[in-house]
Formats: sequence, C-alpha cells, structure tokens
Amino acid sequence: MNTRLYGNRSVDYVLACILILIAFTMLFPFFYMVVVSFASFNDYTNSELLLWPKEWVLDAYKYIFASEAFVHSIYVTIGITVVGTLVDLAMTSTMAYGLTREAPGKGFINFMVLFTFLFSGGMIPNYLVVKATGLLDSYWALIVPGAISAFNLIVLRQFFRSIPSELSEAAIIDGASELKVYTRIILPLSKPALATFGLFYAVGHWNSFFDAILYLNDSSKWTVQVILRQLVIQGNVQSTLQSTIMLQQLRSQQMPPPVTIGMAAVLVSTAPILVVYPFLQKHFAKGVMLGSVKG
Repeated sequence: MNTRLYGNRSVDYVLACILILIAFTMLFPFFYMVVVSFASFNDYTNSELLLWPKEWVLDAYKYIFASEAFVHSIYVTIGITVVGTLVDLAMTSTMAYGLTREAPGKGFINFMVLFTFLFSGGMIPNYLVVKATGLLDSYWALIVPGAISAFNLIVLRQFFRSIPSELSEAAIIDGASELKVYTRIILPLSKPALATFGLFYAVGHWNSFFDAILYLNDSSKWTVQVILRQLVIQGNVQSTLQSTIMLQQLRSQQMPPPVTIGMAAVLVSTAPILVVYPFLQKHFAKGVMLGSVKG
C-alpha cells in the first residue's frame, strides 16, 4: 500500500470534514431563520429549539406585508439600490477612465484618491457636508456622498489600463471622440468588472442602515434595514408595524410571536440579493480575477 497516497487521502478527509462543519455553522442560522419564520404560534411557543415545525404557516409574512410601513420601506430600498448603483458605476467608471488618459492635474487627483483611501473625515464632517449641501432628509444623502469608492476606483482604473491602448488609438484616428471611445469600446470590454463592482455597490446600498438613521429624519422615508433594526434589535413590533394595520384585523386574529415576525422580515429583506446574485455569477467569477497574474 502506498502510505503517501493513504496519508494524502486522510488529510483530504479531515479537511473535508472541517469544511463541512464550517459550512454547517454558516448555513444553520439561515435554516433556523426560515423554519422560525414559517412556524405557527403554538409550535414556536412550545419548543425551546425549533428545528422543524409541525405546521407551516404564513402568519408572519401576512403580518409584515399588511404593514404599509414595511412594504413602503422595501420600495424605497429597491429604488435607492437601483439608482445608487447606476450612479456609483457611472461616476466610478468615468473617473477611472479619465485617470487613464493624459490630462493636467492627473497626478494630484490620483494622490487625493489615495489619500481618501487611507484617511477619512469621520461621521461629523460627513454630516456637516450633507447638511451644508442641502441633502439632509433626502434620499440623495444615501447615494451622493458615497458614490465613488476609492478602492473600486483604483482597481477599475488598473483594469482600464490593461485594455490594449491600440484599440482607443485606432478609434481616435478614425475620428471617434473620447466619449465614444469610452461608451463603444471601454465599457463593452469591461462588463465583468462593472458587474462585479455593481454587485458590491448594490449590496452596500441594500444593507446600509446607519446612513438612513443619520440623514433621514422622516420615518416615512426609512429603508427596510432601519425597519429591521426596529424589529430585531429594539423589538418594537407594535410601534413599527401595527400602526398601519386596521384594528379590526388585529382583533380578529392572533398576533404572531415577535421573533417569527422579525425572522420573516429578515428573510424578505435578504431574498432580493440572493435572487439577483445567480444572474451576475458568470460576470462575477471573471471580475474577481481583476489584477491577477495572467500566464
């Protein structure tokens, strides 16, 4: 028997068991969230650790979707995510392309980008800037201040530099403007990179809650993450959701446990990202290789 081969297989088995254990610890909270969100009132209250409910019900989902505040927050978050991602990609890609061209002051702009990448003004200066520009209590306060990520800008700039310059030079010789070179040549060749950074920006906008708390004073403009914070962390189910449900409906049925309502809300707020990711996976697999060494 080849002891070396046997030893390698033993190591593979041990590593496989460790990876399976790590995957289980990561997937179990999501599984528990799904189970609890579909559990009935009796199943949840009569079980210390609910792993499989006797009866699968939609009471928690009916409860949260009966709330105008929750449904409105989903629409608000979707709008901010879509518009914010498009604005982020447009501003990041145009600035990254501009930094690849010869222009006066390009070195100073590159230095400022690197400086903001290493140092940040902090929460109070950001708040003062948003207030001074009139963006306070506006949805644009969640989009404009973080429209360009310094890290994404640097990586995308390097990706643009990796595109053969002969393509741009040939187009310019044929009479194409810089805008046409950018839209007709650079952007089509950068779909993997744009898909990757678009996913990063979209996840950032979707999961952002602190900026909404900081800049939005009107509770009717809250995003779904702020509503989740009220439900899960503070446990304000009644004040957050019940105020928009008809009292007759509340009296006619038993209110689901607050934990099941919170789990259902978390699952609903997580589902859009899980649904969008498979469509971007092909481009994402290429985009994550940006900056890698090619043989």
